[in-house]
This record gives sequence, structure tokens and C-alpha cells, in this order.
Amino acid sequence: MSLDFMLPVAPARVRALVLPIGQIKQDRFSSFVERLNEEHVVYLRDISADGRPNRNMFSPLAFPDGAMFYDLLTHVPPPSHLALAPFELFREPLALIAIADGHELENVAFSKRQSANGYAPTMAERNVRTLYQELEELRDTYPNVLTHQVLIFDFEAHTDNTIPIPEGIKTIPPVENSKRTTIKTIMCDISSLLLAEMTTLAKSFEGMTSIDSPGQAPTRPGLNGTFSWTSDDANPAGRRNSQYAVSTVTRSASTSGAPDRSQARMSMPVPFKSLPFGSGNSTPSARPTTPVRSGLSNPPTTFEDIASANGSSTDVASSEQGATSRPGSAGGVRAPNQDKMSIQGFGPGGLNERWRNKGRGRVTILVGSLYLQAGRWTDALKELIEGASIAKSINDHLWHGKALELITICLLLLGWIGVEFQVPTVCLPANDKSISSISKGPTAEEGDTDQPKHLRSLQTILPDLLERIIGLYSRISGEQLPPLPLSESVIRFCSLLTALHLCEGKLDKTSLESIVSGKWPTKPLNTSPRLTISPPRSQIATLLFKAFPSSAPELLTTVDRAIILSGIASVLGSLGLHRKKALVMRELVSVLIGGLVEARTRGAAEVGIHPAAGLVALNTANGHGNGAGALELGEGDIEHGIDAFLGLLCKTYGVVSFDDAVRGPSDEPHPVSDTDASVISRIQSQSSARQFGINNVKLNILRACINFSEALPDFHGVLKYSSDLLRTAGSGVAPGPRREDAASIITRDEQVRLATNISKTSSLSQRLGLGHLAAEYWDEFLVRGITLDPLPPTRTPIPHSKNVLPGVTAARTSQDVNPFIYNPFIRAADKAAVERTLVSGEAATFRVTLQNPYEIDVDIESIKLDAEGADFESSITSTIIGPYRTQMLKLSGTPKAEGSLKITGAIVKVRGCRERRFPIFPQPWAPDTETKIKGIGLAALEQNKNLPFPGPPLKPDSIGLSAISAQPVVVIKSTSLFQSSVMILEGERQIFSVTLQNLSPSTPADLLLFSFQDSTLGPLQTALTSRDATPAELYEYELILARKQALRLRKMDDSKRYIAPGGTATFEFEILGKPGLTNGTIQVDYAYLGVPPAEIKEKFYTRQVCLDLTITVNASVELARMDVLPIQGEVPKPIWSRLGAKDKDVVEETSLSEDHCLLLLDLRNAWPSDMQVRLKADDDIMIQEHILPGNTNRVVFPVPRVFLDDPHASIPALNPSRQRQFVVSSSKITPEIERGNREAFWYREKMLEKLSGSWKTLSGPAREGSIELRGIRLAPRMIEAIKIDEVGIEVSVENFVRVVDDNSDSESSPQQRQQQQQKKKGSNTHSNNAVFVDEFAQVRVVVTNRTREPIFPTLRLMPSLRHRPLNVALDFTRKFAWNGTLQQVLPRLGARSSAEVALGAVPLCRGEFEISASVEETRLWTPSSSSTAAGGNKDKDKDDGDDDQDDGAAPPTRRERSETEIMMDAVLGAKERRIWHSRRPCFVSVRDRA
Repeated sequence: MSLDFMLPVAPARVRALVLPIGQIKQDRFSSFVERLNEEHVVYLRDISADGRPNRNMFSPLAFPDGAMFYDLLTHVPPPSHLALAPFELFREPLALIAIADGHELENVAFSKRQSANGYAPTMAERNVRTLYQELEELRDTYPNVLTHQVLIFDFEAHTDNTIPIPEGIKTIPPVENSKRTTIKTIMCDISSLLLAEMTTLAKSFEGMTSIDSPGQAPTRPGLNGTFSWTSDDANPAGRRNSQYAVSTVTRSASTSGAPDRSQARMSMPVPFKSLPFGSGNSTPSARPTTPVRSGLSNPPTTFEDIASANGSSTDVASSEQGATSRPGSAGGVRAPNQDKMSIQGFGPGGLNERWRNKGRGRVTILVGSLYLQAGRWTDALKELIEGASIAKSINDHLWHGKALELITICLLLLGWIGVEFQVPTVCLPANDKSISSISKGPTAEEGDTDQPKHLRSLQTILPDLLERIIGLYSRISGEQLPPLPLSESVIRFCSLLTALHLCEGKLDKTSLESIVSGKWPTKPLNTSPRLTISPPRSQIATLLFKAFPSSAPELLTTVDRAIILSGIASVLGSLGLHRKKALVMRELVSVLIGGLVEARTRGAAEVGIHPAAGLVALNTANGHGNGAGALELGEGDIEHGIDAFLGLLCKTYGVVSFDDAVRGPSDEPHPVSDTDASVISRIQSQSSARQFGINNVKLNILRACINFSEALPDFHGVLKYSSDLLRTAGSGVAPGPRREDAASIITRDEQVRLATNISKTSSLSQRLGLGHLAAEYWDEFLVRGITLDPLPPTRTPIPHSKNVLPGVTAARTSQDVNPFIYNPFIRAADKAAVERTLVSGEAATFRVTLQNPYEIDVDIESIKLDAEGADFESSITSTIIGPYRTQMLKLSGTPKAEGSLKITGAIVKVRGCRERRFPIFPQPWAPDTETKIKGIGLAALEQNKNLPFPGPPLKPDSIGLSAISAQPVVVIKSTSLFQSSVMILEGERQIFSVTLQNLSPSTPADLLLFSFQDSTLGPLQTALTSRDATPAELYEYELILARKQALRLRKMDDSKRYIAPGGTATFEFEILGKPGLTNGTIQVDYAYLGVPPAEIKEKFYTRQVCLDLTITVNASVELARMDVLPIQGEVPKPIWSRLGAKDKDVVEETSLSEDHCLLLLDLRNAWPSDMQVRLKADDDIMIQEHILPGNTNRVVFPVPRVFLDDPHASIPALNPSRQRQFVVSSSKITPEIERGNREAFWYREKMLEKLSGSWKTLSGPAREGSIELRGIRLAPRMIEAIKIDEVGIEVSVENFVRVVDDNSDSESSPQQRQQQQQKKKGSNTHSNNAVFVDEFAQVRVVVTNRTREPIFPTLRLMPSLRHRPLNVALDFTRKFAWNGTLQQVLPRLGARSSAEVALGAVPLCRGEFEISASVEETRLWTPSSSSTAAGGNKDKDKDDGDDDQDDGAAPPTRRERSETEIMMDAVLGAKERRIWHSRRPCFVSVRDRA
């Protein structure tokens, strides 16, 4: 059964005051009270009847089906409630139960005084006697209580030493040793004593002649209903409890009660000042068995008897020793003859018959009320019907209404236990009193046939009956019911109708159970109308608001006003009228604020401190976490606490709170989750609440809650509702670049006041040791972004794949890599990957972006990063965010171990607020505003929270990072260059050293890779990517890039590439001076691998340290001009000797002009120092030249001519990416130009292979270098001078006699013939070619094929006169005769073979002749021509081919023509027949023979 004092059957309850006694703790006391509450319903069938004949008026045997309902109170009812007795008799406690803790009996002495009963052998027995003494004190303190009982819980009896238990004390074993009926038996015993003593109370009422109504001025002093419930004297003779024998125990004066509040025990409730617990005198006296002149046997018939029955005395001084024997006595002092009236008789016909009937009717109603409390409901119904009839007949409206109310409760209780009854006539309306109407009840059509008729009858008249009772209470007459009982009666009636409404308007077993036990249906009501159910909710609400208290403060106390408002709110909540309930609760908060402020002021004045001091902070510190301590309430006196009450109020109005979950009565702090999902859910819930309700109303509600919490004072409430007010007034958005309106709707002054209030309250709670009290920060979007600042370039770890590591795929280091091959260490690192990599043990800097959309400063006491994954340590800093701005601050974080980690937010402690985690919300966000309202009431808010959130999604951000193992930190300690700058000449090479130092104290550097950058690489790379560059230019760029690097590392042992922790290492580098070099960079990639390169798993990280060099390159020896000239004659041998060709054979072989040409170079000394230049060609030909500063010297020296097998071959590419099978030139040039370009390229490259130059200074600092000769460019004329033709033509003229001699020597060996032929070539001069007139001579032509392919030559000879014009020179037909033709087709000439042709000739006159020759291809040779010939020449060609094959000169058979050759023809043009001319004609001198 519920303990709600607003239940409809509350007047049927028996109040019992439960107090602690002895040494007992609060939690133990609360647990014992809960055990008693479990058996607060005691059935009469279980109660033993008292055997005394004068104590059987309320014997349980008369109605065993009845039950007694106990209302156990742990505090004394307020005087305003006690003043309502005996009109409402259920408000006065009739029993007192003192609870003691059996575990404390043997621990400590309950009292320091010696027991009056003698020496106690044990501590437990001594404490038991002390408990009995305190029981006697309780009897003296509360004399109007019918029964007093001490219960010792968890008492364990000793078998060896039994402790005597006095009367009035009962022991209860611990729970584990208790039986199921132990507590029930105790309650039955207490009920038996109470029923017996209720007889005395009833008889005392019967002896009264007049009973005043509550709130009425007493007609006779001493007979009114207002009295002092506790006794101010110590005379025990006036007590009503007479179940014990006279006690012989005497008390010492030390146990007298003290009226001072400060002397009250902490385990006892603080008594009201108007109701002192202690007595002024505790002198022991005998307690009689029965009260003096109780009026049980001889009821009083005169005023004197009444005064005697009340214990009055003729002596004024002795009257202080008396005590009232009934609750109706005034408790004051009266003379014996006071208020006497000279009226005799009270029978019919008397002058005061109406007054006498009124008294008799009221006494009857009181007796019926006692029967109702005693469980004798049938007897109560009889007495109440009689009393109601009397009250109705004499128009006693208040008591008439009270009788009808109690009759209604009797009928409900009878229906609850299943006893049939008939609705009394007095309950029916005036126009419906016939017996037939009562018996027939409602028709079958109007009710359920399964419902009993008596319940149907009661259900029919119940609404009208309750309305009539309220009308009687509210009727204006001489007696008027005070507001408190009237409002409580209305609330109880509405609670009765609500139970009927919740049970579908049917009075049955379910509804009766709800009415009696207070167990409401679990299904809550919604706002949908229930038109078919009677009584409707509108009627109940209309009736309920009649209980709303008046605003006049003198009519109701603050406590009574709060009780009435809370009862109204409870009924409205059961009906589902939450908005009306919120209005009542708002009024309740206002009432409580005024009462609390007034009570606080009075209490502070009594103690002597300022009212603003925190008087109840210590109560909160003692464990009252839900506001109970502030109101001086026990934890069991409230169901959920102040926090839940105010939270429900705020939730009803749609206040944007941090967490809308209603907390229970537990003192433990409510766990708050700050995960991403919880924060997102919280933001969405708060957004839904912002769109619900009216903002101004929400703000007013929160201001009232703040005032209420300050009035308690409740630190937690002040912090909570101040932050909720800031949160509700905020926009709840994350503003973006569009600057959404994020301003608060309250003024800046109020924001400052709230923030200051939070800060001060938090500081005060900290000083009091309440560190767990803190507010919740009001903006969920505090952290708008977290970014990682890039590490310094020297400490940035750069990821690399395992395959790029030297030594893994190829045994080479970075400086040996081809510059055209991809170098991963030169490229710019992946920015995203670099920014996400940290090094263990090294701090990184993070930028945290914080927002403050309010117009106040936000004082952040501490902020640190929140990370998941690997161990991570963040620095902690503090800052102040200015009003309405976004602010950035820097935090450092250090990973402690390698692995992946994620920065998910920041842990922030705002001054006065709880330290919590904030996720990262970098994107702007604002909820969508609903344009259509699809629901109203609180159901709309709950519906919106249950549905998917309609606004844009919230995506918290995070920073994924990876921490690698500890890495070394290498810096450049020193360098041999002054200020990292160097001056160098073109072509010069210098060596310098760099010293590296490892700053890490524990990590070595076992991987060192060197890469280089300089100012010439950029233009070269740009030129290489140009689409207009010719292949020759690309080759030149690639050659410079590959073979003329400006910086490089000198070769060294790889084992020296190691720097110990804290150690140094020195490396040597070489720099080459070349044009355009202005700066350079040495890049060192280093790392600590710890394992061989082959054992690296997938990825490794390196760091870089760079040395920037400033380079100045000055000119040294410049090539100003060059030319190549053919040699027209023989080179003198001394010249060869001067050039270094000292070998005789070399001199003889190279003295011929056929094999050499002259190279002319103009060299300029651009350096202000003497230069010695050395040029060297093939065959050890070397020349030295001394050049003065600023002078230009011309150097001429012979160089070998060049023969190329294929001068039209494609220009190669040094870059492997361009080394494809065929590349079509991007420039549109003719095949002739393409062939010329290729010839110039190849002849130049061939010449540069045999030519080199160097220089050195002769004065000043010693410098030396090489001359850049790649500036040479060959013109077509130069190419003709330097090239050796594919077909050589040698023409000679011999006398016939010498020819015969040569033929005779033909039998010589081939070597000898070759030597003779060479000598003939060398002797081919004017003197050797002399012939005589009219003598036979032989013109011999040697045709040599130097190519790798055979040719089909046609030889043409052209004699001419020397030193004659062209038209005259060719007129030689009469001057020179020959035998045969000058043009003849020669057979196929094999590859690298020679053919000789002889022609007989006779000079006819004297003079000088020139014989020139030319060879032209008869037809082109193709691979198929060796096997396929035309006509009769087939066999001959075959024989020739066989000869060629025997000589080894013929090439092998090739495959058919491919597409590549077709494309080559497109570039170089189709192959055409070629023609070669002899370089020099054969000079013939004809003279006469002497």
C-alpha cells in the first residue's frame, strides 16, 4: 500500500510516531522503519483481543474482516495539523514506536548515569534499562499517545546470560533469524494495545457535551479542539495509557528534558519550538492503572464534573502538575468554578436542546471515526449514519460533510474486502431517497452486469455525493472549515475520482485496489480525449482546482500551502494533464522560495549569523544529495527529492537541460557519458526541446528554480539551473562562415550574473569539501577543431616504402642512383602522411579551436587533448575565451609508445563546471526549423525525441595519427666551408667536408642517405620536359644531368655511415663548377632502423637535414670560336713530334693527310691569372698553351678524322624512360635536315670522345679544372672535313713497266701485298705519278667499301687538264687516250672489302693532267637481293655472294621489312642511290722521255 497521505482512505489510517532511541545510526533507523512499513496493514483477524472487560469497545473479534492501516511518521505533525483534531482525528498520532539498534547494546553505554534499579552485570543489560528509562521519558513527553512501545531490532539473545526485558520493550532478531511473521506479530501486539486504549479515548469523547469545530473560537475554554499535544509538566497521572502496573522506578534529575533545541539528540528529530519534547520537571511519581475520573463508569453531568474529569484543581499552583486527559482539553489552568452555568438538565424541552443535539451528533461522528480507524467498518458505518442524520437535522454542515466523507470511506473499504452493503439514505440526494431507488440502482443498460449491484449503486451516486460534501464544507455559516482540511478533502475526492477514471469509470475490484492501496495503473494517460468515461477529466480538474490555496498568507502556512499544491500536482499528473500540473508546480516553487527565505532568515537570526551564509551546506556534505537535507527531511520522507521535483517541472515546460533523465533517490552521482554518440544524442534532444514551448516561460521557470535552490540553499541546484538557464538561452548551433545567429536571448548582464553565480557557488562548495558539485557546461560545441601543427622540417618523419631503400632491391646507395631514375628521397613528402606521423617521446604542437557564442568570458581552468589508442600524454593549459568569438590555443602532446592513435576531442574544465570531454565539431551545424506542427502537448516532445532527428547529421571529427619508434635527431655541426659558401671556377672541382652530430642521447642513426639539389637542375628539368627540344638537345641536357653533377659524395665505406648516440661523423663532398650554379643543397636522410634493410616489414621513416650552399662560379677558360679544316698536304714530321707523337710508326702512319684534319680553337682566359691550357687528342697527341689574363689564343692541332658506320642512326636517350624503340620527332623538319642533324650529332660525339682539355693557374691560388668542349658545334663544311666516306676511292697512274713488275710479284703473300699497297698510297705524289708521252700507262682505281652492307658500284673516271678553265679542261680528247670506257659497272662489292680497276691509257702530249673518280650505286642493296637476282646474272650473283660469305663480309639474311623501317623512311626519307667522289684527284705529270 502506498504511504501517500492524500489517498481517499487517508482518514481511516492510524498515525504512529516512530522515533529513534538509544545509540542508532540514520541508515539503520531508516532500514528498520522500512521493515515496519512492510507490515503497516494489520488485519483484525490476526489481532488478539484484550481480556479486560472495560477495554473491549473496539474488540477485533466483532469484525475480523477489517484491517487497521498504519501511517508511520518519523516527525511530529505540525501544529496546524494537530489543531484540526478531533474534527479530523486521523491527524493525531495514537501510538509511539521507539526504535533501538540491538548491535549497539554491547558497544557503548547509552547513558552515563547509574541505573536506579541497581547494578547491571553487562553492558547490554545496562543499556536495556537505559532504554526503559527513556521510554518513561517518552511517556512523559507524549502523554496523549495511547500506547508507547520500544522495539530493539537485530537483538541477539545470549543463551548463557539472559537479559531481562522490561514491559513495553520488545526484541526483534536480525533478518536472517527472523520469521516471516515476526514483524507482523509485533504490529499485531501494538494494535491490540492500541485497540484497548482506544476505548478510553472513545469514552472520554462520549463524556463531552460540546466539541468545537476546527478554526472556531472555543465556546467554552477547556472544551475546544486546540490544545498542546505534548505535555509541559511531568505528572504522569494524566496519561491515558493504563495498560501497565505502577512503576516503582525513580529517575534522577539528570534526565530531565531540555527545551533548548541545541540540547536535543542528533538521533532524535528536532522538535518544534511550540511543541517542546522535554518536560520541565521529571520528579517520579506513581502512575495509576486508570485515569482519575475518566468518566468511563460515571460520565459527568455537570460542569464541575467535567472540570474534575479534566484534572482541574482548586489550587492554581497545583494545576501545573495536572495534564489533560483528552485531546479536547485546553491544557491551560482554570479555576474550579470558572465557566459555570446555572442551567439544570439537558433533556427534551430544555433551552439548549439544539446545542445538546449538536454535541451528541459530533460525539457520535467521532466515535464512528474511531471505529473506522480501528477497522470496525460496519460499526463505524452505523455510528456515522446516525451522526450524519443528527448533523443534517440541525444544519451542522461541517460535521454533516465529515460524516458523509467517512461514510463514503466505509463503503469503499467494505467494497474492497467484498462485503455487500446498501447505500445509506443519508447519502442520497434530497429528491432520491425512496427505498426502491436505492435497491434497484442503475439499469442494466447503464452499467456492467458483472459488476455487483451495491458497487454499481455507489458508483452512480459517488460524483454527486462528493460534490455535495464539498458543498457542505464550503457553505457559509457560523462555522467555516479552514482552508487546509477543505483543500485536502477536495484533493482526496479528486484522487478517488481519478482512480475511477483510470479504471475506465468502473467501480470494481481493480479500482477499489487503486483507491485503497494507491497502486495506479502503469499505463500513463495521453492527451487524447476520453469522452465515454465518467467522470471525465475536465470535471475532475474543475473540482480539483477548488482546492487551490488562496494567496492570503495568514490563512495557510507555507508548509500547508506546499502540501496542497503538491497534492494537486500529483492528481493532475495521474490524469495526464501535465501542463496544468506544471502550472501548479510553478506556483509550488514560488511558495517554497518565500517560505525558505523566511525560515532561513529566522534561523540565521537565532544562530547569530548572516542569512546569506550557507547554513545547510553541511547537511549536503553529510550525504543529503537530493535536496532533502536542505529541508531537514529524512531520506525516507521524500520519494525522489528536490532535484527530481524541479527536473520534472523543467521537463514539462521544455527547458533545455543537460540531461533530461530524472534521477532517483540514490545519493550516488549520476553517471554521465561523454562519448560521441551520447553527445550527439544530447545535442539532438536539446534541439528538440528548444523547438518546444515558449522561451520566456522557460527562462522564468529556470529563474524560479535558481531562486528556490538559493533559498534552500542547495549548491547543486544553483549550479544545475544556472547552467540550464544559459543553455536554454543559447542558440545551440555551431556557427559557420555564413555567421548564423548564435547570440543568446538573455541580456549580457544576466549572463554575467549567472556565470558569476556558478563560479562563486563552485568555489564555496570546494572550500566546504564538496568537490563533486559542479555545473555542466552550457555549449556542446565548445571544441570546433583540432589540428596538428607541422613539425619542423628537420624533425618531420617522412614515410618510405621498403622497396626504395638502398640495399633491398639493388646494392647501391642514393648518390649512385641514376639521376633519371625516380629518387623518392628528393620528392616532396606526402603532406597528409607527414602531418599524421609523430615520433615517440617527442612533443608535437596541436591547435585547438574553441568557440564562445555568449557575451561573457569563459574561464577555462584546464584543457588537454583526449586520445585513443597508443599511450599519449597531453599538456594542460588554461585560457580565457573572450565573448562571442572563436579562439585558438596551442597544446603539446607526446606519444609515449609507437602505434596508431586518434585525437577525438579535448577534456576541458571550465571554472565552476564539471571536467568533461568535448568532441570535435568542425562543420557548421544548425537544426532544421519545423514549418508544420504535427503534435501538441508533452507527447509532441517525446514523439520528436523518439523519431529520427530531422536536422542535418552531426559528424564529430577526429585526427588519426601514427606514432613511430624513437628516432635520432641529426644536425649539421660544422663544415669546412666558410659560412657555407664557396667560390669556384668553371670546370674546377673542390672537396669539402661536413660534420654531422646526433643529438639523441639513446638512439643511433644507422641509415644515412645523401641526395643533392642545385640551381642548375631546375632549368635542366624544364628543358627536358619541353616538347620543342630536339633529340640532340635532350641528349645534351641528359648528359649534363647524368655525368656533370654539381654535387656528389665521395666514395666511402658503407660501414662508416653510422652516427652513435650523441656522436659525430664527417663526410666529404665534391663540387663541380659549371655555368648557372648559384646555390646547392646537400640533403641527408637519416633514420634508425635497428634491423638490416632486408628485414624491414613494409615501411620505414626518415628525417632530413639539409645544408644549403651559396656557390659563386666564375669563368675560367672559355671556348670563343672553333673550326675544322681539311689537310691539303702532308703534315711535317717535326710537327708530329712536337705534338707528342714520338713513335716512328705513328708518325709515319699519321703523317698522311687522309687520316687527320686540323682543329682550330680560340681559347680565352677569363680569370685574372695566367693559365696553362692542355689539349689532348687520340694517339697521345697533346698541346700546351700559355694564355695571359684576358687574352685569347688560337690553338691549331691535327685530330684524327672519323668514320661512322651509320651516321644517320637515331640519337640515343640517356633517360631510361625515353629509351623506346622509336620516337617520332616532334618538330616538323624535312628528311634532309634530319639526316644532317644526325650526322652533326654523331660526328661531334665521335670527335669529343678523342678530345679533352684542361687548365691550371700559374699564378695566385692553385686551381685546376677541365675545359668545357661540348660547346663545339659542327657545320656541314666541318663535317665534310672530319668525316671519312663510306666508299674510299684511290686513283693512281703507273708506267707499264712498273705494272709488269707488280704483276710478277703477285705471288707474294697478302700481308706483303697490303704493305706494298700502303706504300703506294704513301708515294702517290707528283713525282710518283710521272709518265712519258706516247708510252703506255695504267690508271689504277681502288674502290673500298667501308660499310657493313654490300653495294653495287658504278665507277666513273673523269680526266681533265690541270690549271685550265672548266670548258677547256674537259677538252682533252686529242691530248689523252684510254683503252676502254671511263664508266663501267663493277660487280657487287662486299661489306668492308675493296675492288681494283685498271684502265690502260696513253698521254698524247706533254703537260699536267688530273684524273678524278666517282662511285655511284647502280642499285640499292636489299636483304633479299642476295638470294634473288634477275636473268642470267643469277648464278653470278650467287657466286659473288658465296665469295662474300667466304670473306666474312656479307651480312646474314635479315627478316622482311618491318613497320619500324617504314617509319624510319618517313623520318629520313626513302633510301636513294648514293654517289661518292674522290677527295683529291690524281695528278699526272706527262713529260718527254729524256
